[in-house]
Amino acid sequence: MPELPEVEALAAFLDDRLAGRVVAGAIPVSIQALKTYDPPLTALTGRAFDGATRHGKFLDLRLGELHLVVHLARAGWIRWRDEVATTPPRPGRGPLALRVRLEGDANGFEITEAGTQKRLAVYVVRDPAEVPGIARLGVDPLAPEFTAERLRELLEDERRLIKGVLRDQTVIAGIGNAYSDEILHAARMSPFKTAAKLTPEEVADLREVAVKTLTDAVERSRGLPMTDLKSEKKSGLRVHGRTGESCPVCGDTVREVSFSDSSLQYCPTCQTGGKILADRRMSRLLK
Repeated sequence: MPELPEVEALAAFLDDRLAGRVVAGAIPVSIQALKTYDPPLTALTGRAFDGATRHGKFLDLRLGELHLVVHLARAGWIRWRDEVATTPPRPGRGPLALRVRLEGDANGFEITEAGTQKRLAVYVVRDPAEVPGIARLGVDPLAPEFTAERLRELLEDERRLIKGVLRDQTVIAGIGNAYSDEILHAARMSPFKTAAKLTPEEVADLREVAVKTLTDAVERSRGLPMTDLKSEKKSGLRVHGRTGESCPVCGDTVREVSFSDSSLQYCPTCQTGGKILADRRMSRLLK
């Protein structure tokens, strides 16, 4: 799933490519991905892009008073095309959800979504705050207001596990499953620790580690072609998605806890004092 660093890099890439370019046509292929109808998608035709920005994990492409907002969900992506087909795409079960052609050249971009679970969301709005997910976003971890004091206020009454709080977009915007694993590993903190029980020192350290982890990931992605962003994310991860491999810090085996639709990875030596956390999926099978 694209998270804050990848969406930040996509926004930077598209800001450079799209600024001043005029939309020749925007063709929806997956109707279920389009979540708004007023203004219509056709209202983008003839408008010039002002640039691109990010709200949490939402990508915001600005065209005057209109915004083309995209949430890539788990399997969505944006692909730049040096040559975009002029013939209408055939609706079907393929990955293509939206195609945007630009005036002047044959290039443009396509929004795609792999897999069978279609969660990609595209909005055409006059104000990004009209998008429900954006309206509910919490503090951005790369914003100046994300201080240790602000984080302490967010966590002081939280009875949930810190892993879940970090992923909650209404609390902190932009961190998903992968980077929450990375942040907790770098902070040497158990994903099962109750958020409200963190000491002031632990909160300050968690905030510092979160900012550094995300900033470093953004810097690694800066200037890369869109096609390389996914591989760059994977190569930069130390524990997430690396079950069974050696922890790069201590050499212990990276472990996994599985849930119904996701999993987390952690290092026992670095994060839990050597304790192996119960894998919920295996626990159910052994009953």
